[in-house]
Formats: sequence, C-alpha cells, structure tokens
Amino acid sequence: MSNEYIIQVEDLVKIYPGDVKALSGIDFSVGRGEFFGFLGPNGAGKSTAIKILSTLLRKTSGKVSVAGLDLDESASSMGVRRAIGFAMQEVGLDDLSSGMDFLVTQGLLYKLGRREAKNRAEELLDLVGLTDVSGRKVGTYSGGMRRRIDLAGALVHRPEILFLDEPTTGLDPQSRLAIWDHLNELHSQGTTILLTTQMMDEADQLCERLAIIDNGRIVAEGAPKTLKDEMGDDVVRIMLASSGGHDGGGHDRSASEELYEKALSLTSGQSYVSGSSLDEDGLVVNVRDGDASAPALLKLLIENDMEVARLAVSRPTLDDVFLKHTGRTIRQDNADGDAYDQTFRRTMGVGKGR
Repeated sequence: MSNEYIIQVEDLVKIYPGDVKALSGIDFSVGRGEFFGFLGPNGAGKSTAIKILSTLLRKTSGKVSVAGLDLDESASSMGVRRAIGFAMQEVGLDDLSSGMDFLVTQGLLYKLGRREAKNRAEELLDLVGLTDVSGRKVGTYSGGMRRRIDLAGALVHRPEILFLDEPTTGLDPQSRLAIWDHLNELHSQGTTILLTTQMMDEADQLCERLAIIDNGRIVAEGAPKTLKDEMGDDVVRIMLASSGGHDGGGHDRSASEELYEKALSLTSGQSYVSGSSLDEDGLVVNVRDGDASAPALLKLLIENDMEVARLAVSRPTLDDVFLKHTGRTIRQDNADGDAYDQTFRRTMGVGKGR
C-alpha cells in the first residue's frame, strides 16, 4: 500500500451474525491532512466502516491500513489507537466532572504528566469555546456544549487522524456551525479528518473529498463540486396539485401515483430533458437550461390537464447526485440505524413488539 495515504482500504467486507451484510467490498483512500467524508443515510454502512478503521470492530475480509499500520497484524491495534481520536455518535462523558477535570483526566489516561494534561486541557477548552464554563459540571452542559467537550476529549493526545461519526446530529443550527468552525480550524492545523454524515450541507461545506455510500457500497466518490458538476444539468422540481394524495386514502394515493407516472413519461420524452425521476417530494427533471426549460415543462403539463402546485429550478445538489446513483434521496427522518446497531438491538430484544 502507498505511503501517500494515511488511510487505505481495499475490498472491505463486513458481515454481521444473521448474514447481515453491512459492507460489500468497498475501496477508498484518505490522504495525509485531508478532510474526507462518508455521506449516506443511516443503514448505509458508514458507522460500520469507521468502527472497523478505529479497531472497535473486526472486519470480515479485505485490507485496511491506518497511519501506516496494517490491521491484519496483531500488534497494530494499539498503535492505531494511539494515532487516532474518535468522537462517536453516542457522547460518553462523566456528568459529575467539570469540563476541566474531564479533559485533565483524559490527558492522564494518555499518560501525560499532570501539568501537561492541565495545559492541554486549557488549550482545548479555548479551541472549542468552553473556557468560561470549564468549572461547571458536564452534566449541566447543553447538547452542543457536550458535543464540543467530547470533541476536545478526542483531541487530548494530539492524534494524527480524527474520526467523527455524525458529530452534529441532533444539534441546533448555531451549535452545528460552531462545531464546523472547530473542525475547519483543526483541519487547517494539519489534522486528517474522516467524517460520517447524512447531512448534505455538512458534507458540502466541510469535505475536500467524499464517498457517497448506500447499502454497503460506494456509489460515487470525489470532491463535492466535481460530483455536482458531473451532473451537468439544472434541476427542475415539480409538485403537482394532487400530490396530497400521497398521504390520503388508497384511491387518492393511487390516482396521484398514476398522475406522477404520466408526468414522468411525458417529461422524459422531451428533447431538452436529459433525465426524469420521482422522489418523495414529486417529479425531478434534469434539463440543459433551467430558465428556458421551466416554462416549456409548465406548458406541457398544463396542456395534459395537470395542475402544477410548485415548480423550482436549481443547480444540482449532493442529494441529486445521490438520487442519480441510487434512485432515491437521503431522508434522515426515515433512518433505521446502521447494521451494527440493528443487529445489536435484535440480539438484545430491543424494540421488539413496537
């Protein structure tokens, strides 16, 4: 494997008990100092991949190298753990400790001297904007503050690589932006960051390069701008007036679906349309010139007795890229959790009978 990359993964497969295939032979590499992202819905395999890279899970097969260490070699796990920091989805904190005491304890666990641990804690509290509340118990912190102190804890030992598993899920917009600022600062200092997220704006704003993952497979990879530019065309999103039938009774829903199928067939046959599809919100039409094509689409639908409730023209987004490669959009509110969590829940009987 090349020394150019700090993380290298070849044909990585993970199969859980019950023949649950979480990863189906993925390949990717992360350059030293790069901000790399995994974008995809829950259940896609993002958390499984990052847990394997951080030695928390054993792979089924494939080759993995982290910080120049081969995970197949028995002596490598401890070296990998020294080289990485990991802020997981589930924030694990001591609510009875103050912010300062929590970070000093983390430093002592990493075998820093007490003075060095305190100095490092002060640096990190300043980095994540928690100096003013460093004497307060962590249990009194807000959700955004808890995320930030958890991030600080992952950085105590100055890791080469920082793994972040959906670090801003559940946070309010202001807290999310604060976390983004801290991550950009870390990246500017040379830290390699691997982020998993299901938020398109997060991947777009933070990642130099990303892999879009779905059902355990990488379906696209590249810089966010490149992936969007490859779509080429403008996107016209259309909601028909009868679309409310999607949430109504069976007859209304059937009629609405038939109407959308008819609209899909009509638009697909137009010379200025490069592609059409349906998503949860309506009809998605790819066109060469959105401003010129939107009136023609509107006229076409009206002439065929279809009332348009909403029409919007935009440049392609990462959600459009995901739709192109998977046939659906990322919907966070429909997430079921990754395969690891699903398997654990089934094994423990959690959620049965609901």
